[in-house]
Amino acid sequence: MDLQRPDSYQGGAGPDFNEHVLHKNKVVTVDGVRVKLQIWDTAGQERFRSVTHAYYRDAQALLLLYDITNKSSFDNIRAWLTEIHEYAQRDVVIMLLGNKADMSSERVIRSEDGETLAREYGVPFLETSAKTGMNVELAFLAIAKELKYRAGQQADEPSFQIRDYVESQKKRSSCCSFV
Repeated sequence: MDLQRPDSYQGGAGPDFNEHVLHKNKVVTVDGVRVKLQIWDTAGQERFRSVTHAYYRDAQALLLLYDITNKSSFDNIRAWLTEIHEYAQRDVVIMLLGNKADMSSERVIRSEDGETLAREYGVPFLETSAKTGMNVELAFLAIAKELKYRAGQQADEPSFQIRDYVESQKKRSSCCSFV
């Protein structure tokens, strides 16, 4: 997925922050309904941690990515989850993604470690590759399905379970994905 800085965006955190934050609008269709996702990529940079609160305080969903070839990016996930629980909305949808799955020869974080961490925090988990596109659409579609479900939830409607959906889609495509 390509992310871009919006020309019109003028955040309050200063030009250094603005030039490191990428933004993209993405529309996905869920059960015939168009869902618009506004995506802000802060790249998890520690030096911007204090101002990222503003970006996720009102967020409805957060995708936390770590690099499977970089142990410190995985180790930082717990700190991000703690901060999210402190500053984000209580019902925010969270998904954990292990990125760079296309670089398995350089892997330092096992898939099982990502799955264990996700289970510990009760969030869905996928390994992705931004380079090849592996599971990127699935991640956004799962988030959009959850948001659509929450927005139009009817009392008699069966509940949508994002983790179950992600797991079923992973099993469905396991013959075709490389992890």
